[in-house]
Amino acid sequence: MDQWLSLFAPQLQALAELAAHDGHMTRAAETLGIPQSSMSRRIHALESDLRTPLLVHSGRTVRLTPAALALAARIREPLRELGLAVDAVVDEGDGEHGTVRFGFPLTMGSGDLPDLLSAFRRAHPGITVTLKQGHGSALVHDLETGALDLAVTIPPPERLQHTVIGSQEVLATLPRAHPSAGAPRIRLAQLRSETFIANPPDYHLRRTTEQWCADAGFTPEIAVEVTEFATIRELIARGLGVALLPHDERAPSDVVEVPLAGEHRRAIALARATSSLAPATRHLHDFLLDAAGGRARREVSR
Repeated sequence: MDQWLSLFAPQLQALAELAAHDGHMTRAAETLGIPQSSMSRRIHALESDLRTPLLVHSGRTVRLTPAALALAARIREPLRELGLAVDAVVDEGDGEHGTVRFGFPLTMGSGDLPDLLSAFRRAHPGITVTLKQGHGSALVHDLETGALDLAVTIPPPERLQHTVIGSQEVLATLPRAHPSAGAPRIRLAQLRSETFIANPPDYHLRRTTEQWCADAGFTPEIAVEVTEFATIRELIARGLGVALLPHDERAPSDVVEVPLAGEHRRAIALARATSSLAPATRHLHDFLLDAAGGRARREVSR
């Protein structure tokens, strides 16, 4: 075992990082803090030692072979676990310093989550939290490749350890002049003749919108696709359509949020990249779980 670790650990780390950066040698080398020439030598040495082609060269670009991608996927977590084990010994359990790479959904840029991150910063000033906001599948991908340590995701990821920490209500978001804007609650079927504004098809909320509308007996007419939720609300305020969106306290004054009859909620999860957590990551993980409240937690494993 020691022989294999001493021979392959730097090379396998280089392969895992190269896969995480989609074959971009320069960015992978920068992440590891080594020259690109050293990065290239490690990969070529691994090819030689394994006697297996790992790279396909196409002009100036590099692609990983299926064998390389399969190997990178299998070694990513063991390498990270090894690093965490070493860090734990070196740090002697001091979790008050370090960096946590944390992701959260586009729909949670205001409200409770920023407040919690601010409170965490006051409680643990020595821990740096780098933030990435993205839609669900992008956050899960970053967790799986090791680009993130921890993320709040909607919906909960199937292949990663996570804890369900709550749910998010989705509302009918209408122009203030809409006939149903003053209603206490509306049925989704009442919007069948409306023009919808939605995210692109790879967003979970887009797929959820289409499924809920189908359940209500119609296919939504989606005239505009927008990635930014703030832009969707601005377009609604100008009377260009309606949308199904979670609450946002920063919504324009010409936008009204009306609850939908029935159950229209999405589960929120706190997901982790690995089984073991670095001390600093553990602090943020536990802080967010404590804030969510223990009674609603439901542990889910891969």
